Amino acid sequence: MIHGILLAFAVADWPQFRGAGSTGVVADDPRLPDKWSKTENVQWKSPVPGTGWSSPVVAGGRIFLTSVVSSAEKEPPKKGLYFGGNREAPTDEHRWIVLAYDLASGKMLWEREVHRGVPAMARHLKNSYASETPATDGERLYAYFGSAGIYCFDFNGKLLWTHQAPLHEMRYGWATAASPVVDEGRVYVVNDNDKDSFLLALDKKTGKEIWRVKRDEKSNWATPFVWNSGRRKEIITCGTNRVRSYDTDGKLLWELGGMSSIVIPTPFTAHGLLYITSGYVGDQTRPVFAIRPGASGDISLKPGETSNRSVAWFHPQAGPYNTSPAVYRGLYYTLFDRGFVTAHDAETGKEVYGKMRVDGAFTASPWAYNGKLFALNEDGDTYVIQAGQEFKILGKNSLDEMCMATPAIAQGSLIIRTAGHLYRIGGKP
Repeated sequence: MIHGILLAFAVADWPQFRGAGSTGVVADDPRLPDKWSKTENVQWKSPVPGTGWSSPVVAGGRIFLTSVVSSAEKEPPKKGLYFGGNREAPTDEHRWIVLAYDLASGKMLWEREVHRGVPAMARHLKNSYASETPATDGERLYAYFGSAGIYCFDFNGKLLWTHQAPLHEMRYGWATAASPVVDEGRVYVVNDNDKDSFLLALDKKTGKEIWRVKRDEKSNWATPFVWNSGRRKEIITCGTNRVRSYDTDGKLLWELGGMSSIVIPTPFTAHGLLYITSGYVGDQTRPVFAIRPGASGDISLKPGETSNRSVAWFHPQAGPYNTSPAVYRGLYYTLFDRGFVTAHDAETGKEVYGKMRVDGAFTASPWAYNGKLFALNEDGDTYVIQAGQEFKILGKNSLDEMCMATPAIAQGSLIIRTAGHLYRIGGKP
């Protein structure tokens, strides 16, 4: 029942990264598109200033996103996975901004500058200083920049409060990307860095710190997940050393070892299970775990185990690097950065089909509706894949512009952020 409520909510609004349940999946809707181009089935296309790979979020008839504008000509990112993307911190002035667009027309309603100055940290060539997706509770917007703090706005663009979280260097100078999540009266932020990692709970109305938990982790980029299993509510955080679950007071409930050395995908739940994965391409360990509710203590698997009392199933080498998987109509789909899709039974982990090829490099996470799985590559091509036991590519939709942000789905339409534009696709009355 909880899952159904989340799906229904996500059709109307898209309040955080990957939607209300962090699943990237919504209920079927005949208005949702499966064919488009730069002109076909496009309601509107609007320019977006600056650079940012945060995803759009949607609420109250508005689309919100973040960006950073540089005063100097920037080096364009290369596509795909590669070494040599490390860069020194720039020396020119940057502007950190929050943007609001009208969902119906695409008109920019307001732009707010929250910070101006020379960046205090370096970034990877493919990262941005605005990679954290904002979150909304339907009344306020919470925009987090790992290099510039947390900012709360009302929907008219009035700044309500700010919170300056400590700034620490990230591994290899790659900068930050983990997004905030909002639940009831709290805003939760994970900042795993190379000096002083922490999980932070803020009062969403005032921005005051409620609690802070120190974490024994180095740099990671995984967005936290609030899991309400029906038994209890817990904040799930993924890290290299440990996946950890905390209660709403910051107390550790359970932990799990065995992740890869860099952790990015966002956890989520379906079929009563919690799905956790990581898959740094340089590691042999690229696990997927399906966790049962009610765990406590250390639930790590022993050598040779593929399940235990708390772990329903496990695969040692099935995890993606940047993308987050999706569960749709009983199948667990993984989209790999290098252009492959796999499917497993979501409840048992049994393989349905192995690696099937889709062209391109992928950073955006897949999404699903109307019996189809969608995979957007960095060239701006979206592959439409038949959902079910047999892998079949049904079509390809091209925007001919670099894409790394995961789209939003709202009010019968798809909201796609490219390198320089925002599209609303489908959603005809």
